[in-house]
Amino acid sequence: MRILLVEDETSIANFIREGLEEEGFSVDAAANGKTGMQMAIDNLDAYDLILLDWMLPGLNGIEICRAIRKVSSDIPVIFLTAKDTADDAVFGLEAGANDYIRKPFAFEELLARIRVLMRNRQGDGLVFVCGDIALDVDSHRVTKNGKAVELTQKEFSLLEFLLRNKGKVSRRTRIIEKVWDIHFDYDSSVIDVYINFLRKKLDEPGAESFIETIRGIGYRINNES
Repeated sequence: MRILLVEDETSIANFIREGLEEEGFSVDAAANGKTGMQMAIDNLDAYDLILLDWMLPGLNGIEICRAIRKVSSDIPVIFLTAKDTADDAVFGLEAGANDYIRKPFAFEELLARIRVLMRNRQGDGLVFVCGDIALDVDSHRVTKNGKAVELTQKEFSLLEFLLRNKGKVSRRTRIIEKVWDIHFDYDSSVIDVYINFLRKKLDEPGAESFIETIRGIGYRINNES
């Protein structure tokens, strides 16, 4: 999923971008209104959601949101704003935003808002697909060629993490932190064991595994899969 972030405060932009990329999102960023407007309008079909600061140099978020709505009625837009009155919220929503979040905010709150909007847009939950394999986050269900595959909780969590980072190398230390919630030096060979479990349950017999081993670094599910 690809997100456009339009935010002129560098620290906030970096905070959001790093957090979203760790969750498997692809993020493009603009630091002023004019650039954000151009990126949004020229590449609107490429984005699944737009995070839009209200107060921006060049053009403000309200102007950008109104321009977006002239060409697209369905792409989700979330305002990031320091404004905190009910009138401000109404004004932003009437300009075409789907939601707004007041600064300062916890990343977990922003992530929850994003997932709600994406779920509403997709209609049937957050689903990651890799070839004939599909992982439905909300129903906690994995299928291969439409048939259910039974995974343990840890196998499911590992597969979800790899799919969220599809196309990127997932380093062993990051997998241990995010899937096993271990934040100290630990024998990461347990990852190899669970990767083998997933391959046995999901790979085609005799075919190359959909999970690529990056020797000495980690694992990757390719975008072509």
